[in-house]
Amino acid sequence: MSRQTKKKIGRWLNSLSTGILFTVLIAFMLVVISAKASGGEPQVFGYQFKTVLSGSMEPDIKTGSLIAVESIKDANGLTKGDVITFKKDENMLVTHRIIEVVKNESGVSYRTKGDNNDGPDLKPVPSENVVATYTGFTIPYVGYFINFAQSKNGALLLLIHGFLLLCYSGITIWRALKEIDSKSSNKMEA
Repeated sequence: MSRQTKKKIGRWLNSLSTGILFTVLIAFMLVVISAKASGGEPQVFGYQFKTVLSGSMEPDIKTGSLIAVESIKDANGLTKGDVITFKKDENMLVTHRIIEVVKNESGVSYRTKGDNNDGPDLKPVPSENVVATYTGFTIPYVGYFINFAQSKNGALLLLIHGFLLLCYSGITIWRALKEIDSKSSNKMEA
C-alpha cells in the first residue's frame, strides 16, 4: 500500500471518528437538556432506560442489563403477562410480570412476580404506581457501567472523557500544523 493511500485512509478514518464523536456528544447533550427542561427522566424517542439491579427477571432480563421502558399514562388497561415497571416505594422502581389483574371498588391493581422468584410479590401494585411497560429491548451488562458512572467514583469518567477529547484535539491541531509546515517547505524548495 502506497504512502498516499495510507494518508487518504488515515484522513477518512479521522473524519469518520470525528463525526461519530461529535454526533454522540450532540445526542447526549440533547438528551440531558430535554430531561432537565421537562423535569423528568431522560428519554430517547419516548423511551426511558432503566438499570436492572437484581436477578428477579432472569433469564430474560439479566442483572446489570439496561432495559428500555415506555411511559404509560393510563395503567388500567394492562393484562396478565405484561412486564411493568412500578414504584415499590418512594425511591424504588421494580420491573416484574403481571400474574393477575385485580379489579374491585377501589380500582385496578396487579399481582406481580419476578420470573426468577419462587412466589408472587407480597403486595398488589395499584395501577397509579405503574410508571412504564417493558418494551422487550435489553442491553446486557451496560447497566453496571451506568450505575458506576452515576456514583461518586464515576464522575472520573467525565474527566477521562474530557481529557481524551483534549488529547484528540491537540493531535489533530499538531497534524494540521505539521502539514501546513511541510507544504510551505515544499513551496520554498520549488
